[in-house]
Amino acid sequence: MTELPAILQVDSLLSGGGTDVQAILLAAGLRRLGCSVALAGPPAGSLAPEVEKRGIRLLPLPGDKARLVFALASWIRRGGFSVVHAHHGRDYWPTILAARLAGGRKIVVLLTRHMAKSPSSWLSRRFLLHASDGVIAVSQFVHRVLTEGVYEPEASDPERRTRPPVRGDFSKIHRIPPGIEVERFLPIEGTPERPSWGFRPDHRVFALVGGCSFPHGKGQEAFLEAAAIVHGRLPQTRFLLLGSGTMERYLAEKVRALGLPGQALLLSRCDRMPEFLNSIDCLVRPGVGTEALGLVILEALACGKPVIAGAIDGIPEAFVSNRAGKLLDCSTPIALASAMEEIARRERPTLSERFALHSQVAERFSSEILAERTLALYRRLLAGMLPATIHREPEESQSY
Repeated sequence: MTELPAILQVDSLLSGGGTDVQAILLAAGLRRLGCSVALAGPPAGSLAPEVEKRGIRLLPLPGDKARLVFALASWIRRGGFSVVHAHHGRDYWPTILAARLAGGRKIVVLLTRHMAKSPSSWLSRRFLLHASDGVIAVSQFVHRVLTEGVYEPEASDPERRTRPPVRGDFSKIHRIPPGIEVERFLPIEGTPERPSWGFRPDHRVFALVGGCSFPHGKGQEAFLEAAAIVHGRLPQTRFLLLGSGTMERYLAEKVRALGLPGQALLLSRCDRMPEFLNSIDCLVRPGVGTEALGLVILEALACGKPVIAGAIDGIPEAFVSNRAGKLLDCSTPIALASAMEEIARRERPTLSERFALHSQVAERFSSEILAERTLALYRRLLAGMLPATIHREPEESQSY
């Protein structure tokens, strides 16, 4: 099949999470490959301006699921899309139903599983694979969850105890790793963000990036307890927590209780992530909750920065070499502190060493590779079907 398919990406949130970023990067990559691509999502979403900035047509979706199905069906009919691709679990069934309602021709419906856990409902685990044309797992671990199931009955986190497999034809599950913008996340010299934090060039800066909502966020509490241990031994160390959520006030109180004001800073957001990651010495990602892979780990490694992370779920798949940092069997404060102290006592990697690490990430996890592999899958799924309807540009946006 030589004709490029017309593709509709579906993301009813666009709220700023990793899944939303991946949907946008995929749409942008497919557009660069010459595909006609649109993204259906909420115009009020925080990432909606990013969609349009990249030249991707944003087709508005309403908030409630019932109206979302009919809106999607309308866009599919009017746009002549031959591939419809949903990314959030909440969009799976609306996308499947919308493709059926659009009617009249075969439409490939593809779903990506960005989470390291099973679909939440029995109905989805039993019928989702049968009702779609394929599911993309973003890591080998996610593939294992979907095909074999993962059971950890003694886990303290309820999400980790039972992750049953889906039912159906497992040949329809495809593994395509996520992609990052390696042209943006690359090593640069200097520390452009440090003056705004009040940190000096000689400080060793450790950062945790991720949402901080109860019950455990991304392990912020263990990180701060480890920070107190490390700072007591190495006073030149400093610590950053980047992310927002319901734990923010609690974490601010924790910083004071541990005697870390001025040494540990809480930042709710950052609009310059490549500069942020280039200004730290090490990213810390405790093994908490579930992790499909860890996009921020890839971004830090692409900037040539070492990472300390818990060896849970898909995280080890992000470690592209043994020079990428340290994987921990457990993420207790003592284990984190020991690893942080070891990194703090090392010589900083040279710029050439950082670029070598960047190259290893770029060879496996670039957004270009993501788009190429996904397009190849679209073509395989479309192969043997009747020629798709010629693509028509969707009409101007309308309210639903």
